[in-house]
Amino acid sequence: MYRITKEFHFSASHQLFGLPEEHQCARLHGHNYIVVIELASPELNDHGFIRDYLDLAPLKRYIDDTFDHRHLNDVLGDDGVTAERMAKHFYDWCAAQWPETAAVKISETPKTWAEYRP
Repeated sequence: MYRITKEFHFSASHQLFGLPEEHQCARLHGHNYIVVIELASPELNDHGFIRDYLDLAPLKRYIDDTFDHRHLNDVLGDDGVTAERMAKHFYDWCAAQWPETAAVKISETPKTWAEYRP
């Protein structure tokens, strides 16, 4: 199986509701997010690619136009702002564009990652 990944960055705020009041994530805060899309295929196309990285430009536009420097509760609703749910959101969006989508990972901090892989 061939696999490729591409990384995208954005900054945004969010707030997680329903946590104990003293939990740091219950307060309004922000992150410098990293989104990594993974595509996989058992075969390569005529150019030797799973898919040309340039084909992934719509994901950059989607992130820049919809998520960058936004309040994620306004974009995804109050239930959709955990890294785990964001990974699933981006996976669904990417899989609708590129059937080779195998997984999406989201990082909120340099030491934390969430991944959605069906």
